[in-house]
Amino acid sequence: MNRILDQIAEEINGVIAKMDEHDLVNAMGVIGRNDRVYATGEGRSGFQARAFAMRMMHIGYTSYMMGETICPSMHEGDVLVAISGSGKTKHTVEDAEAAKKLGVKVIAVTSKPESPLADVADAVIVVPGRVKGEAGGSIQLLSSLFDQSVHIALDALCLMISRRDEVSDADANANHANVE
Repeated sequence: MNRILDQIAEEINGVIAKMDEHDLVNAMGVIGRNDRVYATGEGRSGFQARAFAMRMMHIGYTSYMMGETICPSMHEGDVLVAISGSGKTKHTVEDAEAAKKLGVKVIAVTSKPESPLADVADAVIVVPGRVKGEAGGSIQLLSSLFDQSVHIALDALCLMISRRDEVSDADANANHANVE
């Protein structure tokens, strides 16, 4: 019998293998060097959004998490990265729709390319991991497979952006918390 860790790693590798890396390239094209980047998502998708916003800060971007008390107003030209496995999470879709009306560029991260969230987006990163409410496709609970795969996909996006912008590991480290 396979170890449970091996089974989980195999599932994640299966999702990553199904992803189209052009989705990441297209998303990178939406994010300009001087853009402010906002992130949103509910539940565990929200945790992935926070991790993405933090890594974007590390590579020199001004980034915010929607709903935080220090999150400023959005303006035309800003970027919103919205994460929802189903593409139907009410608050996430509402954030994306409101942002779009302001002229904000929207990147959707979802397992459902045909969804309300994807419909409003300028770029869509499809992460085909099982989400809450779906049967089969994973030994894991709820949307764990989607969440884990999103983390990897968005870290890959950050790496691609850092290479494009010529941000080194030392540069990122200089932005890392130094009082901990």
